[in-house]
Amino acid sequence: MRSSPRLEPYKAAIDAMLISDLDAPRKQRHTATRILARLVEEHDATGLSYSTVRDYVRVRRAQVDREAGRRVEVFIAQDHAPGVEAQVDFGEVWVILDGVRTKCFLFVFWLAHSGKAVHRVYPTQAQEAFLEGHIAAFEAIGGIPTGHIKYDNLKGAVSQVVHGPGRARVENERWVLFRSHYGFDAFYCQPGIEGAHEKGGVEGAVGWFRRNHLTPMPEVTDLAELNAKIQAWESAADARVISGRTEPVGIAFAREQSLLAPLPGEGFDPGTVLHPWVDRSSMVTVRMVKYSVPAHLIGRRVRVSLRASQVVVFDGRTSSRSTSGSRPAPGTASPWTTTWRSCGPSPAPCRAPPPWPRRVPRARSPRRTRRSGPRRARSTATPTAPAS
Repeated sequence: MRSSPRLEPYKAAIDAMLISDLDAPRKQRHTATRILARLVEEHDATGLSYSTVRDYVRVRRAQVDREAGRRVEVFIAQDHAPGVEAQVDFGEVWVILDGVRTKCFLFVFWLAHSGKAVHRVYPTQAQEAFLEGHIAAFEAIGGIPTGHIKYDNLKGAVSQVVHGPGRARVENERWVLFRSHYGFDAFYCQPGIEGAHEKGGVEGAVGWFRRNHLTPMPEVTDLAELNAKIQAWESAADARVISGRTEPVGIAFAREQSLLAPLPGEGFDPGTVLHPWVDRSSMVTVRMVKYSVPAHLIGRRVRVSLRASQVVVFDGRTSSRSTSGSRPAPGTASPWTTTWRSCGPSPAPCRAPPPWPRRVPRARSPRRTRRSGPRRARSTATPTAPAS
């Protein structure tokens, strides 16, 4: 720290301010700008420059923390082994979707060793999109990290953060089932600003992709068209050399891909499974939105898989009907285009919808009265005395 004769008379005052910061809230501690302003206002300081105060405060603050026995955080650059670690995060993006400015969410899966990233845009960041993004990423890279995947405390994975020492979390049951199916571990970062540096790679990847490919706002008919463009951009990004690294992403990923764990033999349905009834209008209601289904399902309960950009209606195990697009507003009928795809024998044609089952009224018991038989008229004659 260079000497400054003009600052010497005020060092004691600066030290007092820094010591008072030991008990102050994190966001209400003195900055170099505020310290300089107080020196001018309270001590009539003149001839002091901001850079002089800033340099002294930067060094002296660390010394005060050490003298008080406070922990001084030190950040060390990490070197990740290939195929071991990945990071996941969501970012907000705006898209001109069929002529309408729409808020969407960018899912990013980032491999820590190579910097290979997989991006998908969804209309929501609910658990359905969270799981779909993982499945798309695993299929794109052809495997699963053998170590762990880092997350912040997303609701799709964490039901409750257990405060205290350690990183204990109450995980969502469906998320635990998903992790068990694909065989990987989750690493949860510390809540708030304390854990922001723990997955800085994926946060930087979100910002870089948004600035370089989603600015200005892309204009597409639907999200399927946008995600198809994103896959082409990802292929072109293999030639990119990330700042601070010496080789392109594609070369590092080729070395890393062979070390990933294999994908499971069976798939996983990322949707939320519901079982609504088909009403007499051949519609099912899913999250307050109506969707049309074949007429022969009227009066039956069907299995529905609600996904991020798709609603799939199953008729047993033989066939299904799906709708794709952005989720409509609740309380409306779905405008999505629908297709029928048969996975087995086609159902017999239904010329007319079957009659809607009517509720048969219960037989009522006869009404009980206090008197039975015809009601007698009341006599108005004056009673006579009996003869003696």
